[in-house]
Amino acid sequence: MADIPTFQVTCHKPDNADHDRRLQGLGGPGGGGWYRSIDVLIQLIENEENRFWTVDQGDNSVWIEVHKRNGRKYLKTQSDGVEPNNLLALPECP
Repeated sequence: MADIPTFQVTCHKPDNADHDRRLQGLGGPGGGGWYRSIDVLIQLIENEENRFWTVDQGDNSVWIEVHKRNGRKYLKTQSDGVEPNNLLALPECP
């Protein structure tokens, strides 16, 4: 299996109109920065085209995974048992 490109996530864009706090998208550094919508990120992860990671509240690197609740897919970091939510704790993307 070929290596899957990995990207660091350093910011999020919240979907304030969404009561279940689903994100609009995530972004990160590199080449002037990058940003992808939540649906594109889910597709990239599920198709194993890219992997994404971030740093949790304890300065540990954690992978971002696709999960499903009430029939709706969303992204979260690997469970670390620590609040707050690692992705929502990131600064907002410009």
